[in-house]
Amino acid sequence: MRKLIIDTDTGSDDAVALMMAVLSPETEVLGVTTVCGNVPLAQATQNALMTLEVCSADIPVYPGASRPLFRDLVTAVNVHGNDGMGDIDLIHPAHEPSGISAVDFILYSVQHHPDEADIVMLGPATNIALAILRDRETMSHVRHIYTMGTAGFGPGNTTPVAEFNVYVDAESYKILLQSGIPITIIGFDQCIGSAAWNKADLDSIRAAGTVGAFAVDCNTELLNYNLRRSGAHIVDLPDAVAMGAALWDDVVLERRAAYCHCCTQEGPCYGQVIVYDPAQTLAIENEIPPCNADVVARMDEALYKKRLAALLYAAGR
Repeated sequence: MRKLIIDTDTGSDDAVALMMAVLSPETEVLGVTTVCGNVPLAQATQNALMTLEVCSADIPVYPGASRPLFRDLVTAVNVHGNDGMGDIDLIHPAHEPSGISAVDFILYSVQHHPDEADIVMLGPATNIALAILRDRETMSHVRHIYTMGTAGFGPGNTTPVAEFNVYVDAESYKILLQSGIPITIIGFDQCIGSAAWNKADLDSIRAAGTVGAFAVDCNTELLNYNLRRSGAHIVDLPDAVAMGAALWDDVVLERRAAYCHCCTQEGPCYGQVIVYDPAQTLAIENEIPPCNADVVARMDEALYKKRLAALLYAAGR
């Protein structure tokens, strides 16, 4: 059984991703670590606790970084709501977070499960960067990191070139990319279009009992945001797509080994991750450093959505 650590800035799409992991019979979630991003840290922690309770999952939650390494926090409350979960009074967890910090828990878990534990990173990279900075040797024994981050091979969703999770703390993402840990990047380009829930998907998921209703309801404000912005009745769930890629190898139809460089200089390129694909980049021989990540280039969106729905329906029975 695969061992996972889930690092999340729990907004509504993170919640669906978290549900997927804890409901999957093939995974053991060792713990959930929270980080500021979509919402401030305290709210992200409450949201994670509530999501786990809805799934009847007895998994500890470890609060982490309350701010990026060097910058002020930028949130996405304009997208997910002030509470990150639709602003419809869903969040009333009965349990409390652990008194152990996220970084301490990550290092402890990797020490006790060397070369066995994967990290699924659904938010900014701050917790992971702090763990690397504290104990690079221990973190070298993380089996794999899956990160919802970067624009992939498309445009950004926060600036024309930067995706939100990287933009919040690009310095931390740069540390991640330079860590030597095996990394799979699921960019924002894989998380839109037919990967998003449409109206029929939302109606179907809602029918999956309490768990399905929570998954739909917590995305109320995200749906409203998309309706206001484009008139489209869709809920795009980047973190759920990333979790699908982490859980199910066969939903990833194409991945490309590449050297990825994160831009940290202030200005219009801050947070951009430049993907140097050796198969497509024209460059002088030996100019591009060795590949440091696999970047997902194509997914089977229909299979991903089918598997996600099956998990929620099984939980609702």
